[in-house]
Amino acid sequence: MGRGRVQLKRIENKISRQVTFSKRRSGLLKKAHEISVLCDAEVALIVFSTKGKLFEYSTDSSMERILERYERYSLSETGNWSMDYPKLTARIEVLQRNLRHFVGEDLDPLSLRELQNLEQQLDTALKRIRTRKNQLMHESISELQKKEKSLVEQNNALAKKVKEKEKVEQNNRAQWEQQNNIGQNSSAYVVPPPPLQLPSLTIGGSFVGRAVEEDGAEARPSPNTLMPPWMLRHVNE
Repeated sequence: MGRGRVQLKRIENKISRQVTFSKRRSGLLKKAHEISVLCDAEVALIVFSTKGKLFEYSTDSSMERILERYERYSLSETGNWSMDYPKLTARIEVLQRNLRHFVGEDLDPLSLRELQNLEQQLDTALKRIRTRKNQLMHESISELQKKEKSLVEQNNALAKKVKEKEKVEQNNRAQWEQQNNIGQNSSAYVVPPPPLQLPSLTIGGSFVGRAVEEDGAEARPSPNTLMPPWMLRHVNE
C-alpha cells in the first residue's frame, strides 16, 4: 500500500515541529547547494525560525551581490525606482550582520555549513588581498630599480665629465710647465752688453774722446791743446 499524501498544515506539537523544521531546513539547504553546483546557478536562501534565528545559504558570489541583483531586476520589472523603508531596513540589517560575521562577532547563531561558507569567503578575500599586496610590492620594487638604474647612469656620466675635466687641466698644467721651463733656459744665455767707454784725461796734454755716431761709424779724436801760462807770455811777445 503506498504512502499517503501528507497534509500541509501547521504542526501543533512543538517538539515535532522543531524536528521537522530541522530536517526540512537541512534538505532545503542541500537542494539549494545541489542546484547551484549542477546548474551553475546563483542561489540565495534565507530562512528564519520561529525564534528569529537566521539560516541562509548563498553561492560563491555572496548574498549581497545576489540581493542587489534581485533588487535591480525587481525595479526594472516593475518600473518603480523608489525603494520603501522596509526594504532599506532589511538590507541594512543584512549588511550589518554580515559585517559582524566578517570581523568574528555574533557567530553563535551560525551553523557548521554557514561557518564553512564564511571561512571560504574570508579565504578568498585574503587571497585577493595578498595578490594585490604582492602586485603593489613588485611594482614598487620595479620602480625603485628603475630609479636606481637612472641614478647609476647619471653618476657614471658625472664621473666621466669629472675625469675629462681633470685630464684637460693636467694637459694645460703640463703645457704651462713646459713653456715656463723653456723661458727659464733661454734667459740663462743672455749676451752681456758692451763695456761703457769713458773719455781719457791727459794732464798737460789733450782730452781725447770717442763718440759713436748713430750710423755706427767711429768719429776721429779732436785734440784740445792746453798751453801753460809761461808759453802764452812768449807767444804774446
